[in-house]
Formats: sequence, C-alpha cells, structure tokens
Amino acid sequence: METILLIAVIVAFFAWRMKPVKGVNTISTAQLKIMLNDKDKVFVDVRTPAEYKARNVKQFKNIPLGSDLSKLPKGKEIVDICQSGMRSKQACNQLKKLGYEQVTNVRGGMSAY
Repeated sequence: METILLIAVIVAFFAWRMKPVKGVNTISTAQLKIMLNDKDKVFVDVRTPAEYKARNVKQFKNIPLGSDLSKLPKGKEIVDICQSGMRSKQACNQLKKLGYEQVTNVRGGMSAY
C-alpha cells in the first residue's frame, strides 16, 4: 500500500511540474525554427553560461535563470529556452509576475532542438 501511495505522489508531482503556466504560450522546437528570424521577438536562453557555450542557437541571448529579467523589453514577445524546458518554464513564470504579457516557452528545450 505504501509503495502505491509513493508512486501516486511521484506521478502527481511530475504531472504538476509538466502542466503549462497560465498565460504562457508553449511551442515545439519545430515551431521555434520557423520564428527564429522574427525581429519582434526576444530569444532568451536561461541555461548556465557553460551550457550555453557548449551548444546554443545564435539568436538566443544567454541570461541565466536567477538573473534580472526585468530589463527585457515589454513590447516584444519573450521566447525562453533551457536544456529541457523546466528552467525556461520557471523563467516564463517570473516574467508573467513581472508583468510581461507575451511569454513563450520552448517545450523540450535544447534536448529537443
């Protein structure tokens, strides 16, 4: 019985972590590739500088999670990416709390790219 309860808690935790943030768009890496040259979007990679240096997409600016995101322009859509989509989801949540309206998370992150 305890094992079943533990498994249920783990499944619920992962389901909660995977649910989209309210008001945040989620796109696939295929959709990202189509929009990479859009000048009306700001592309932000929230991975560590070492991760970014090892592999990156040139349109993305490296601003690690935990940095001051409030300096990003509010009039443009902010597209966040990380390694798996989890840190960028957190960054999207922070941006929404700062009042940004157009926020997009890349599902699967660089692992899916």
